[in-house]
Amino acid sequence: MPLSLESLAARLPAGRVETRPAILAAHESDAQTSYRRRACALVSPESTVEVATTVRWCHEQRVPFVARGSGTGLCGGAMPVADGILIGLHRMNRILQLDPRTRTAVVQAGVINLDVSAAAAAHGLFYAPDPSSQPVCTIGGNVGFNAGGAHCLKHGMTSNHVLGLTAVLPDGEIATWGSAARETIGPDWTGLFVGNEGLFGIATEITLNLKPQPEDCHTVLAGFADDSAAADAVAAIIAAGLIPVAMELMDEMTLEAVRPVVPIDYPPAARALLIIELDGPADALASERTALHDLLKSQGATGLVIARDAAERARIWKVRKSAYGAYGRYAPNVFVQDCVVPRRQLAEALRRINAIAADHGLRCANVCHAGDGNIHPNLFYNDTEPGALARVEAAAAEMLAACVELGGSITGEHGVGVEKRPQLRHMFGPAELDLLRRLQAAYDPTGLANPGKMLEPAEART
Repeated sequence: MPLSLESLAARLPAGRVETRPAILAAHESDAQTSYRRRACALVSPESTVEVATTVRWCHEQRVPFVARGSGTGLCGGAMPVADGILIGLHRMNRILQLDPRTRTAVVQAGVINLDVSAAAAAHGLFYAPDPSSQPVCTIGGNVGFNAGGAHCLKHGMTSNHVLGLTAVLPDGEIATWGSAARETIGPDWTGLFVGNEGLFGIATEITLNLKPQPEDCHTVLAGFADDSAAADAVAAIIAAGLIPVAMELMDEMTLEAVRPVVPIDYPPAARALLIIELDGPADALASERTALHDLLKSQGATGLVIARDAAERARIWKVRKSAYGAYGRYAPNVFVQDCVVPRRQLAEALRRINAIAADHGLRCANVCHAGDGNIHPNLFYNDTEPGALARVEAAAAEMLAACVELGGSITGEHGVGVEKRPQLRHMFGPAELDLLRRLQAAYDPTGLANPGKMLEPAEART
């Protein structure tokens, strides 16, 4: 172990500090593998106190640090920094409390998202935010990037379900904000912390809001002639007054990728798919179900696959949740984007995104949390080809700019990280960026918490 780390290891229980090259190599990136860097050590704490001890040592030694959960992030936000410490929260995986009376759970940051709903199910409850990486992503990572998911159309993002948290600030201080109460007095420090991408510190224990499981659920897989027709159907569903719990759009390239992976009976003649899910009281759902089917047919759906039970519903959702892995058949590398437009602009945004990809000689498959206008263009490339990544980055930057021009955002749920950092200026002017910097400095005057992410150095803006 390098001499400079001896004093850190001495403050922690044995086995917490890891410097073996093979271990560090496995933690060089998050799921956005286009960006890599190796930490000088991986620290794996098991409690808030151990996180605070590590961060306090970093503060004293002026060593930068980055927190990491399962590494499922897609913007380079959990990539280590040069000569820094990576703090892995995977051992902090305990559900500390689950109270069905208040419908809350208190969990450590390393708890897997899906495990919360699994534990709550015995009480007729569930945790609503459900990213596609739900079986492996952690609550701490969800908090850091305000993760969404397929069902956030009706239920909201992570920020809507975090009632309180304990966090270690960049100088090692332990702070606690919020509580199991739904209403608090004073500034919403919890809300401010959610989505900070690690620039304000590290959430270690989180109080979550749980929701009652719906009485009934209705899931439909609808086929369309193309993604524009599917996008128009999304707008028509909302305009008709229906509020599905989820609406997911998959284009033709995505459909062709998942067909061999999930061999179900797909709607005939489909070149784009929509998954629409309704939930709620059984009586209300009966009328909504009929209205949805009629509307889809009037919008030109080529056919409907209707889930008759939980097993069929799971198979339909597997179509969507298998997409990212299925893309591996197209190329060795995929660069995932995360942009947002108003729903009425969804078809136009997809048209522009595909045109930009074609202009750069790239193949692009799109999946969308369509009800929110959240588009995930997936650009395929081979990183062994000279200049391939630069070409992909240029195309991605144009896509983000196009979505902002249509009234949208450069990110809906993946965050900014290192990947979208240069594009933040599309959304914010100098005064707004200065405000973000001052907020960061209030939490972290020394700039040690996840440096180089989200905000470019001030001189880079000129």
